[in-house]
Amino acid sequence: MIQVAVCGPAQCTAAEEAAAREVGALLARSGAVVLCGGYGGVMAAAAEGAAGVGGLVIGILSGADRSGASPHLTAAVATGMGQARNSVLVGSADAVIAVGGSWGTLSEVAMAMRRGVNPVVGLGGWQISDARGEAVPGLVVADSPAAAVRLALAGQG
Repeated sequence: MIQVAVCGPAQCTAAEEAAAREVGALLARSGAVVLCGGYGGVMAAAAEGAAGVGGLVIGILSGADRSGASPHLTAAVATGMGQARNSVLVGSADAVIAVGGSWGTLSEVAMAMRRGVNPVVGLGGWQISDARGEAVPGLVVADSPAAAVRLALAGQG
């Protein structure tokens, strides 16, 4: 079963929340397991979207217990690792979709690219370029939730 991590800020805009909810639903309808950080914002919206259509949603929590976790998770893994849990999250994923951007999201994108997760899809938020201003290979930019999911699932099956 394909596992796709949906990453993004806990404090997000209404547009990012709506996009994450749609991404979660589309992934679940495609049969993918949705992985997320398990708390609020983009994470909760992706979990809500996936759970709303009967999908499987796993939260990889930074805390030592499940307090504060989204009620839309199918299961929660309490790591007690703080932000180091980002490594567990992306390391468990076949693909990553980053919705919006925060420093935590950037760390997840960087770890996923470093680990060779393919693809890493950005929907809004971070756009990474080299010193010449050219796009860094590996981060694919999507312009809609449907495009992000299509890109994430391409070649996974």
